Amino acid sequence: MTNSKINFQVSFTEPQAHYADIEMCITNFHTDFVDLKMPVWTPGSYLIREYSKNVESFGAFDEEGHRIPFEKISKNTWRVFTQKQNIKVTYRVYAFEASVRTSHIDDSHAFIVPAATFFFIDGYLNHASEIKIIPYTGWNAISTGLASIADALDTFFAPDFDILFDSPLEIGNQDIWTFDASGIPHEFAMVNGGNYDKEKLAKDITKIVEEETKIWGSNPNGRYVFITHNFHSGGGGLEHLNSTVLGATRNGYNQDAVYKNFLNLVAHEYFHLWNVKRLRPKALGPFDYEAENYTSALWIMEGFTAYYDNLIMRRCEFTSEEEYLQFLAAEFNTVYNRPGYELQSVGMSSFDTWIKQYRPDENSLNTSISYYNKGAMLACAMDIDIISGTAGEKSLDDVLKAAYQKFYQDEDRGFEEFEFKDLAEKITGIDLSNIFDAAYALHELDYNHYFNKVGYKMIDTLQDSPILSIGITISKNEQRVMITHVERGSTGWTGGISVKDELIAINGVRLDPAGRELEYALTNGQVGDQVKVLVARDGLMRELDITLGISLKKSLKILPLETQSPQQAQLSKIWLSTR
Repeated sequence: MTNSKINFQVSFTEPQAHYADIEMCITNFHTDFVDLKMPVWTPGSYLIREYSKNVESFGAFDEEGHRIPFEKISKNTWRVFTQKQNIKVTYRVYAFEASVRTSHIDDSHAFIVPAATFFFIDGYLNHASEIKIIPYTGWNAISTGLASIADALDTFFAPDFDILFDSPLEIGNQDIWTFDASGIPHEFAMVNGGNYDKEKLAKDITKIVEEETKIWGSNPNGRYVFITHNFHSGGGGLEHLNSTVLGATRNGYNQDAVYKNFLNLVAHEYFHLWNVKRLRPKALGPFDYEAENYTSALWIMEGFTAYYDNLIMRRCEFTSEEEYLQFLAAEFNTVYNRPGYELQSVGMSSFDTWIKQYRPDENSLNTSISYYNKGAMLACAMDIDIISGTAGEKSLDDVLKAAYQKFYQDEDRGFEEFEFKDLAEKITGIDLSNIFDAAYALHELDYNHYFNKVGYKMIDTLQDSPILSIGITISKNEQRVMITHVERGSTGWTGGISVKDELIAINGVRLDPAGRELEYALTNGQVGDQVKVLVARDGLMRELDITLGISLKKSLKILPLETQSPQQAQLSKIWLSTR
């Protein structure tokens, strides 16, 4: 519409109560009504979160300040009867869930997830908007990937709502510093303090940025923002178009393992700058913000990224070869220690993310896998297959760079999975059918077939040292020992032990709060022994006869072959090269 405008204003009259006050001014739309819609999810986090549940005190006014009628017509839609006049809508948003995908406000800061905060007008997702922030008294900084308008440091411009919804805002007194990497200014915004070293972080993250830019060939940003929330114990991240939000442990930056985990998170989320935010399957943009956006390709988007975050750490020399192989083996252990890998393919894991990945329950380990870990396994097999099949001339790097150029830079569209496969095979000259087919099959690849090509092997260290088990996981809470998980196929599963049972006694001996009687039975028993397990289930006592069995768990390690051929040794150097 000619000269139409959408302007937001965000203020905070009661941050201590976790509220933001929003004004939305709609100018020159000249329609009888507008339908204002709140997204139900935010890109990158595949769960219907029903953000509209936090909206209250909705009101609509004409230019003279008179109330005008509106009605709520769906869970996330308010219809305002504008009668072709300019209007102002006011409402409040409650925000008190500390995560990278939900808004959080208190008297120290405000973290604003736009999809959880701002309405869009139905049919006008492509419309530009301006956002003015009025910080609470004493708050002096605003960090966001949005461009500011002229010299107005508190007012920002979004060319469309896809950009707005992909640009979180941090408002408060965060510690801000900047550094250049790959010729691009990067801003770091640290929230809630910590024992971090700015110079070390800038130096190390510069290595990550430059290593990843090298893979993809170019860096699409003019500016990039890291928003990091420091907690007593924190983690997790969410990618955005030109920013990311990270969770970290406040005083863990001087602990080697914790710091490396943080750098690994940085490597993962920054890799998404290309893989997901630009190179993407068709379902991941343009988005439908009111419903699930289904794709079976998250094993490529998240799984490949999970493979590369560890590889980037190795290439930057933050980890040794041995540490890298431990991290890689952890992906396999995570998958193979979930009985669900025999029931759910990684393609289906991706498709079902909306109902499974972000809604785990006590049976999730028995029924599902994560496309992060399984996708990383397939990416590893693909990378090695390409390296060995081209005598080290090509790698998965070349596939990603070519896909990025074709589907994003040249054609600016999402891809179908068969197109990604066809391009990968064209670039490398390698038949990758077995690996792509494995994404939708329940049978497993012979991963040693791939590891052996580059002089390695994967072994199960428990294979010759079986451990007794009845397949249960317990928690100890207020002098009670509770069953929290029963492993599919274990003797506890077949014998009738249930989640939420309280474990009372083993062989007539009451458990102490540490559950040591169970440990004693497993340590001193033999395979096939019967033990009597007394449980309380909903207040009723049940005695079950349970057979001691062999643990189904694996402990996988990736090790060099005792003897490597010259070709294997050469390919090994290429695969694990620090470049």
